[in-house]
Order: sequence, then structure tokens, then C-alpha cells
Amino acid sequence: MSSKLNGPAASSLTSQDTASLMKRLAGPSTGKAGLAHDQTEINRVITEASKGSKFYENEKKKDKDLTDRIEKILAARGEALKGADIEKVESSVDQLLTELESQRDLSQTIVHVDMDAFYASVELLHDPELHDKPFAVGRGVLTTASYEARKHGIRSGMPEFIAKKLCPSLIVVPNVFSRYIDMSNKVMEIFKRYDPNMCAAGCDEGYLNITAYCHEHGLSVWDCVERMRKTVFEETRLTVSAGIAPNKNKPNGQYQIAFDAKEIVAFMRDLSIRKIPFIGRVNERLLESIGIKTCGDIFTHRGIISLMDKQFGLKFLLRTYLGIGSNAVQPIQRGERKSIGVERTFAPIGDSTRILKELDAVAVELEKDMRVHGWSGRTITLKFKLETYQVFTRAKSFLRWINTKDDLYATGKELLLPEFPLKIRLIGLRVTKLKDLQAQPTTDVMPGFHEDDETDDMSQKHLDEPMVDEDYLSVKPISSQAPHITRQKPSSLNSSNASIPKLEKASNSSVSSSRRTPLPGDQRIASAESLECPICGRTLITNNDGFNTHLDFCLSRQEIMKTQAESNNLVRRNTPKPTSAGKRRRE
Repeated sequence: MSSKLNGPAASSLTSQDTASLMKRLAGPSTGKAGLAHDQTEINRVITEASKGSKFYENEKKKDKDLTDRIEKILAARGEALKGADIEKVESSVDQLLTELESQRDLSQTIVHVDMDAFYASVELLHDPELHDKPFAVGRGVLTTASYEARKHGIRSGMPEFIAKKLCPSLIVVPNVFSRYIDMSNKVMEIFKRYDPNMCAAGCDEGYLNITAYCHEHGLSVWDCVERMRKTVFEETRLTVSAGIAPNKNKPNGQYQIAFDAKEIVAFMRDLSIRKIPFIGRVNERLLESIGIKTCGDIFTHRGIISLMDKQFGLKFLLRTYLGIGSNAVQPIQRGERKSIGVERTFAPIGDSTRILKELDAVAVELEKDMRVHGWSGRTITLKFKLETYQVFTRAKSFLRWINTKDDLYATGKELLLPEFPLKIRLIGLRVTKLKDLQAQPTTDVMPGFHEDDETDDMSQKHLDEPMVDEDYLSVKPISSQAPHITRQKPSSLNSSNASIPKLEKASNSSVSSSRRTPLPGDQRIASAESLECPICGRTLITNNDGFNTHLDFCLSRQEIMKTQAESNNLVRRNTPKPTSAGKRRRE
């Protein structure tokens, strides 16, 4: 570690055996309701229980990699400050703050609704014997925990073996997604009575604009939300928390922020940066490395953020400081969907027959989802996580449309067999390059011909945006968006640039598939062709092995950013050059 670092920067680059690693091992859900405010002892137990496990070693490596990236960012900060007139830079940022403030819209009433411990609450309805007992839902990795379990420090995303170290009497029940989907449909139907155009942000939360409903029914905002929450409880026996604001930022519980600019800025000032949507463990540490721990710190360090706009996203953070967000609420449109997929997590298995059985089950479930929702696709991506928690992908593209279980399973098996022997804890399939089977046929072009199929261009508005410097940041800036996600959360920003530029194959290519890394002396020759990455959407001229190396690179970045998948300040990324052909990149 560099000896030149001092002050806040040095304290953030902590020892592998102390604060940063311990915080990482605590998991992404340390801010969940019901957890103890002081989790020091809980985190110590988690660290001790994790030592020696593959999970611990993988997290330790990730923490070290992030520490190395922070050193590069701090070096970049030093370079950016050389010769910079920081007062002049801050003055320019202040003008931008004034401009952003003028765009604030306090005319709409937005409610964020979030079901309380949803999976656990549904299971409690199914089995009342669980009442007042510490229990969690999941298998291998927990998806949620009851409030009794949270008192012991147990939370979502925690490995089951760690949870049982914290609470030996913990009861773990398996996920039954059919129950959750059924209850979710009932709850969402109630919400739609108050806003037919509500935007679901998951099976247990969403955003509603209740401005019109309150006006039409002569209700105050507070009374309207109370009535809605009461209706949910009466019809489902489940509780829901709600936050009321002039935009879609998320306060906790039923809390109403005053519709006043000064009050909103004051509310945001002392709020931990980690409370902001799309800022998770990685970006929290990156921001802390330059002294930003609260939203108020954004203003203090606005000059350096401006100088490092590519790394941190100036406008995103300034809007965060001001508490300005989008107040446009509408359902996710079908045309916005880029992929559909299914994953399964389980205790590590190495038997090839059992692995293929899990793959078969994934293919069955994915076929059902595609048929019910009306999708087919032309690229199938296999994802698997080793027992060491490292994640890899393999992909294959077709000239025909795919949506049957037989095709999905056969392709997944073809991509997986060359990787044996291996021991995995997760397997999944994802289909991209989607075709909407419910869309009305178009008649404004020649049959079978679409201009977009021959374009590899990008709109000017995206050409003018900054690129990510891969040397300084291996995850996308905070103000970025992953183009392929199954469910999108509504953005907290105002922007008209919410679309990802479409990149298509320059022409119809031959079927692409992935192979195992060629052994030394292997005489097989893989010809280069035009292939589109199902993760980042880039069109690459490469062979199959280079294509899969690129896929692994993209997946590692997407995994880090999965809780930060959408923002409206889009930033283009450089496409990395492939490493040695076919080499599997570790996450």
C-alpha cells in the first residue's frame, strides 16, 4: 500500500484483517430494518465464522482488489488536482447546482411502498407456528429474515452457515416463490386502485403517483396513504411501509418529507451515502476514499467530484445532495426489457448428473416464463458459480428464435459439458436478443428487412458522453446503467436520455458458441465473426473464445452493480480487449 496516502484516504484503505474486510463480510443488507444499530460484535462473529471458508477467501480477494482500485483513484485525484484552480471549479459547480435547483418540481406526490419482510411475512401466514421465532427464508443463501432473526444480526444475502453461527436455533424454511407471486399480485392490485400507472420495482415494492387520487377523493396525502396501508393489511394480513415525497427518493416507514426545497436538502444533508439507491458496498468505499460519507459531504467535495466526473458522475451526486429526483411514474414498458432468465442456488454439488438435473429444472422454469410472458430470443447465456463463489458465463447465438425447454437445456448442456469436472453452487440460463411475441406485426417496411439490422451507430447524445477509464474503475460509475436486466427499478433522476443505444450485428453471422479453453498444441482454429455481447450490448469482431473472455469480464462488472443497475446519467464504457483466447476470467 502506498506510503504517500494520509488522512481520510489512508484510514479508508484498511488492513485486510480489519474494518474494510469485516464490513464487506457483513453483507449488503446491513441497513435493514430491525437490525441492531451497533453491529460491531455481530460483524466480529461473522468474520470469525467465515475464516477458512471459500466464501471468506473470495470476499478477501474482492476486498483487496477494491483497495487496489481505490489507490488508483486516489492517484488519479492527485493528478487531477495538479494545477487545478479548485475555487474556480467549485464556482462552476455552484452554477450547475443553481441550474439543477431550478428544475425541482414539487407539484407531484410520489409514494414509495415497500412490504415489510415480505417473504418471511408470507411464510408466517402459511405457518403461524413461526410467530415469535427466529426464522429465515432461503437455501444456502438467505433471501430474507424475520424480525426476530434480525435481532441476532441475520439478514438477506447472508450464507446460511453464517446465520446459524449467529443464531443456532434459527429455523430456515425454503423459498416457495408461487406463494410470493400470488400474494404480490394481490398487493399490487390494491396499489393500482390508487395509481393505475404505478411502477412496480420488484414483487414487494413500487412507486405510486397519488396526486390525482387525493384530488379526486378530497383526501390529504397522509390520510390517503394510511387508508392504502390499512386496505393492504385488511385484505392480505400483510403490513407495508410507505415514504411520501415530491419525487421517488426513498425514506423509511410512513414518513412524509415537507414539500420544501430547504427542508429536503436538510433531510438529505446527514443521510448516509449508503442510503441512496444504486450506491452499494463498492461505491460506498470509493466515495469514502475521497471523504464522502454523507450526502452533505457531496457539497464539501464538489470540486474534486467535478474534476473526476468520469469516475463518480457529478450530476448524479449533485442531484442526490439536493434531493432532486424524477416524479414520472409509469409501468415498465415491454420494449424496455432486454433479457429474461432464471437462476438456482443450492449447496455445492460436483456430481455431473445432479448438476444437469438442476440445469433441466432451470430450463423448464425459463420456458414457462417465456411462454407465459410471450418472449423468444436468439442468444442463450449459461451462468454458473463455483463453490469458491467465482462466477463464469458461456454463451451461444442462433439465427432462429429460441423459447423451448429442449433448446434451452440442450444449449446449456452443450456449454456446460466442456467445463466438467467442476463443483458449483449456482446455475442459471438467460435469453437475450429478445423478440416480443405479443407485439403487433409492422407493415411499414419490406417483409423480413429492418434498417436497424445493418446499423452499428449510436445517437449523438450518447457520443457526447464521457467514457469510463478502465484503469481507475472496474465498475461503472455510480451514474450508469446496465443494459440487460430482468426487472428495472425506477430512476431517481430527471433525464430524457434513459435509453441505451441499440447495437445490432452488422450482418447475420453464423452460429456462435463457446468452447473450453484450447489446450497447448490444440490445432482447432476459430474464425473471427461479428458477435453481440448479451451483457453490455457491444458488437465484437472476435472468435468464440475471445467472445467468452469478454462475457466473463462483463459479468463480473454486472454482478458488482446488480443493486445499482439503473440511473439516467448514462456513461459509455470502453470495450476491453480480449485476453488470451478462451481464458476464463474470475469475478
